Amino acid sequence: MTVEQNVLQPSGAAKHQQTFLNQLREITGINDIQVLQQALKDSNGNLELAVAFLTAKNAKVPQQEEATYYQTALPGNDRYISVGSQADTNVIDLTGDDKDDLQRAIALSLEESNRAFRETGITDEEQAISRVLEASIAENKASLKRTHPEVWSDSPNPYDRKRQDDCPVGLKNVGNTCWFSAVIQSLFNLLEFRRLVLNFSAPANAQDLPRNQKEHRNLPFMRELRYLFALLVGSKRKYVDPSRAVEILKDAFKSNDSQQQDVSEFTHKLLDWLEDAFQIKAEEERDGEKPKNPMVELFYGRFLAVGVLEGKKFENTEMFGQYPLQVNGFKDLHECLEAAMIEGEIESLHSENSAKSGQEHWFTELPPVLTFELSRFEFNQALGRPEKIHNKLEFPPILYLDRYMHKNREITRIKRDEIKRLREYLTVLQQRLERYLSYGSGPKRFPLVDVLQYALEFASSKPVCTSPVDDLDASAPSSGTLPAQTTPSTIEQQGPSSSDVPSTSPVQRSVIHKPFTQSRIPPDLPMHPAPRHITEEELSVLEGCLHRWRTEVENDTRDLQESISRIHRTIELMYSDKTMVQVPYRLHAVLVHEGQANAGHYWAYIYDHHQNRWMKYNDISVTKSTWEELERDSFGGYRNASAYCLMYINDKEQYLMQEEFNKETGQILVGMDTLPSDLRDYVKEDNKRFEKELEEWDTELAQKAQQEKLLSQIPRAPAPSPAPVQAGEPEYLEQPSRTDLSKHLKEDSVQAINKALSEQEDRGPEAIMDMAIKLEYTRLLKLAQEDPPPECDYRLRHAIVYFIQNQAPKKIIERTLLEQFGDHNLSFDERCRNIMKVAQAKLEMIKPDEVNMEEYERWHQDYRNFRETTMFLMVGLEFFQKKSYMEALLYLIYAYQNNKELLSKGPYRGHDEELISHYRRECLLKLNEHAAALFESGDDQEVNNGLIIMNELIVPCLPLLLVDEMEEKDIVAVEDMRNRWCSYLGQEMEPNLQEKLTDFLPKLLDCSTEIKGFNDPPKLPSYSTHELCERYARIMLSLSRTPADGR
Repeated sequence: MTVEQNVLQPSGAAKHQQTFLNQLREITGINDIQVLQQALKDSNGNLELAVAFLTAKNAKVPQQEEATYYQTALPGNDRYISVGSQADTNVIDLTGDDKDDLQRAIALSLEESNRAFRETGITDEEQAISRVLEASIAENKASLKRTHPEVWSDSPNPYDRKRQDDCPVGLKNVGNTCWFSAVIQSLFNLLEFRRLVLNFSAPANAQDLPRNQKEHRNLPFMRELRYLFALLVGSKRKYVDPSRAVEILKDAFKSNDSQQQDVSEFTHKLLDWLEDAFQIKAEEERDGEKPKNPMVELFYGRFLAVGVLEGKKFENTEMFGQYPLQVNGFKDLHECLEAAMIEGEIESLHSENSAKSGQEHWFTELPPVLTFELSRFEFNQALGRPEKIHNKLEFPPILYLDRYMHKNREITRIKRDEIKRLREYLTVLQQRLERYLSYGSGPKRFPLVDVLQYALEFASSKPVCTSPVDDLDASAPSSGTLPAQTTPSTIEQQGPSSSDVPSTSPVQRSVIHKPFTQSRIPPDLPMHPAPRHITEEELSVLEGCLHRWRTEVENDTRDLQESISRIHRTIELMYSDKTMVQVPYRLHAVLVHEGQANAGHYWAYIYDHHQNRWMKYNDISVTKSTWEELERDSFGGYRNASAYCLMYINDKEQYLMQEEFNKETGQILVGMDTLPSDLRDYVKEDNKRFEKELEEWDTELAQKAQQEKLLSQIPRAPAPSPAPVQAGEPEYLEQPSRTDLSKHLKEDSVQAINKALSEQEDRGPEAIMDMAIKLEYTRLLKLAQEDPPPECDYRLRHAIVYFIQNQAPKKIIERTLLEQFGDHNLSFDERCRNIMKVAQAKLEMIKPDEVNMEEYERWHQDYRNFRETTMFLMVGLEFFQKKSYMEALLYLIYAYQNNKELLSKGPYRGHDEELISHYRRECLLKLNEHAAALFESGDDQEVNNGLIIMNELIVPCLPLLLVDEMEEKDIVAVEDMRNRWCSYLGQEMEPNLQEKLTDFLPKLLDCSTEIKGFNDPPKLPSYSTHELCERYARIMLSLSRTPADGR
């Protein structure tokens, strides 16, 4: 029989009802259509309730029959979701006389949805989505009332929100709407789609349209989407607020549900809404011709399903939009597509009178924009909840689809048969190779080549004539002495046994072997077991056989490996001939999800076709990226992030990414010039408002500066003047209030002067100074060359030690020493005062071109930073040992950041990075455990305190741990913290706790490495050099006595 459906007026309710059934089947794994329909009916179209009914009842699922695999071949089926409302289906069905049963099943499944659709014009699926949208808006409004900082709160400084040059504009997350941002940015960066939206004009007779809620929603949403796209084109803001577009969707439906929206489902619905809006316009403009809908032309394709069902052949054409692919069990995108295009017994398609069933799908028409949904969620029946599939799945930047085209089906079938034959042969070869590489019959197996080599080594070892225990004296005295060393047993030397050897003199001490303290084996202990008796003839035959067998095994193994590699290469190149690379599709966007099945964060990687680079769109943050970063975050198998949706575009359809040109001048139109006049005016008005905000900020800052200037002119009581300091002298040499470094250096200088005087008492001040400087430098050089224990860091004692270890220029060291001996603190007696004056005179004689003062200041600033980093580390570790983790965290964060900057200039500029990283990580893990314990308590105050710890301390720190990809332990720690909170999703809890958890999780799961900023650095106490060295040594010694986990 033949079934035809009108292209322009399909049953929207039937389509979405079928989509719901497909989703229920995928989530629960139940294939009985009657069970699914009953659950959907009982839940009044609510997908979540339907899943709950099915899992709560533990519905007994009848064994799946073969026929259920092939329901996509039957009329009305929509297994490949996103069959648009423009579905043009010409079906040829040869399945028999079951038309009445099929029609009754369809009528039964659609009865409830049709009633709701007739009353409101809204499908059940759309109502479910509306609940999410309203929850997002409600969350955004509620966020205004919170007292703790929000991840997405606007900076009060408008310059922080100003767009830099032509950087792409981001989208603000207005409350669990990262899915909206990822999808909209992917579509906006399709230039043809952008043009369609920007140039859309509402139909002239919009006021006369039927008062249907669905149509009331489409046109206002289209208007707001145009405004949003216009702002993304020409705004002067770094990011824009999409609330108005989301508000339109929220106002259309009412619900109190709260969850994050699924990207592929939202994309599917968004295209449906846009399709409906363009259809209204297309029908108005048609001139007696069949109207063309640009959304259908852009996003929808067709495939032909051919197959056999219980011996009867069928063939039909179906329309598809987003093409779903299973991830589990496949390693790359082509494997997923091959599995999706073939079902059942393929051989039965070409045979007569076969009772088996099978079908193939062939693309007859591909859309310019081809979207793949990667199904990364499955329902765990045992746990009663969905779980995410984290398996790795690779996909290429260029995808050739020739092998899936209907026009190539004959050659593809031949190649598939050849690949199947090669893989069967490959399996045999791999099994044979495995026997060589894992030889043996027991639980432990070894490569056969090694087994033969070990046998050869054993046979070739020098034979022994005694038992391996005969040469040991069990009655040896306990004093530690042993009988005399036995004579080595060799074929050439046959001496008396150990019992016949007389005892050694008491003076001669035997070496006692301590296996746990000595790594060397005593020289008298044989390295390997050896044969007791073997003749030269036996050894010769055995060595010859083993050598020959080993060579044969090596050759066989090499031949097998080469054959396997050759077959792999043949399979890889099977579709590389010229005829099979004519349909290239280029990867345009990858939508990524990080998190678990119940919650997570979305962002997008989008290819800039004109700059030939990848960009990362993560809500308000838009940054340059690389294919390597995309691979890491999108392929899966690494952390909890993986691609969820892939958008490819036809690489031969240049119009998809073609820039617009001025028809008169031929120049490329960019920015505001690409906008229609009404949108240009809209963006100009918004930019004026933002410019006014900038002006108000500038005015406010100018007023504050004026007030401070006036206050500074008010006379104040004079402060006591500090002791005079030599110009250009480093801050840490100042006296007396900030540090006692000068006092510490004064003692070193006096000791050097006294030693110089004792050696050259009759010399003048200049010679004495030269000698003192030489002695001081020698002392410091010796300290710099020593390798002290961790608790004794000589760099803290003197800047010169730091400079020498980091190879500072000689002029920098010389000037620093002169300043040490020219310090005013040496004026306490006549001899030192004379030397001080000589040093000061030499400093004045140094010409500007002899010492680069900017470089000099940089070195001393680095040393100040080193001492400051040391204090951050020391105080942080002291707080950590007191279990004051909140106080310790900020000190350790600044210690790590400052230390990282120092180490970037040289390996001896800072401290052990691994040590600081470890304790920073431990702080975060312990605070996370504490916050989780507070959340589990259920007490409102404690729950709030726990979430404040997470929001204000842990969440802002996560980007610091993720920014360095080489720190695997940090990445694992982040995953542990996230998994701890995600584990609550499957647990029963009070509604208010569930709401707070849903609000908090997206912030925790945000994969952005953009550092949001911290409080000002904590104030450091003032330490003398002696105190600093002493406290540093004490804390480092305590760490060595009580190591933390992992150190």
